[in-house]
Amino acid sequence: MFSWIYENLATILISAALIAICAAIIVSKVRARRQGKSSCGCGCSNCAMNGTCHSHDALPVKKKTGRKAAAHEQKVR
Repeated sequence: MFSWIYENLATILISAALIAICAAIIVSKVRARRQGKSSCGCGCSNCAMNGTCHSHDALPVKKKTGRKAAAHEQKVR
């Protein structure tokens, strides 16, 4: 068992380093996403796609139709 580990130590260490790097990248991306930052990291004000790549205001609002929507609209008025 130990001889196999010793023979493959370089592969094990390199694999562990790559896994750690990937995990750090994923954690960084998740934190940035939660803070509302852009995926490229440059910010929307300097981006060529300013306001189009992830604009929440540009999404169409789905309008309700049918009897339930009409009843709700009457209650609101």
